Amino acid sequence: MKSAKLWTVLAAVGAATMFLAAGLYAGTTMPDTVKMEAPYKHTKGIVEFSHQKHVTEYKNAKGEAITCGECHHDDQGKPLADLKEGDDVHKCFECHNKPGELKGKKAKGKPASEVILYHANALHGNCIGCHKDYDKANKTKAAPKTCTKCHPRAKK
Repeated sequence: MKSAKLWTVLAAVGAATMFLAAGLYAGTTMPDTVKMEAPYKHTKGIVEFSHQKHVTEYKNAKGEAITCGECHHDDQGKPLADLKEGDDVHKCFECHNKPGELKGKKAKGKPASEVILYHANALHGNCIGCHKDYDKANKTKAAPKTCTKCHPRAKK
């Protein structure tokens, strides 16, 4: 009888350990390349963001390794400085959930807090802003800043 209870407890502990390990692993899964898709019709090809290269090979404007908080931020726009590899993060579109881009006359006079809710505005501001800072600091034009450098041509 004691043996059966022992095996039941061991099986329960083993199962709990497997689920815990699976949950921890689930947070660590990050593909090398991330398709920057959102659930609306796109006018340009979908950017395939090289996440792995950005965190292992590329440098920021200061010549340092790019940290998670340089791209990932909280709902106030503050960098998630404590974020580390393996942590769960929200997809951009979960907060920047207005489809498309607000620009030109449509954006004129709108507060930045409203403009940034548009998915394309948020991504363009974050990515192109960082690329401009990098190029300026390093007196180069290496980081892409034009549509066709990041957006692949749509297949016809």
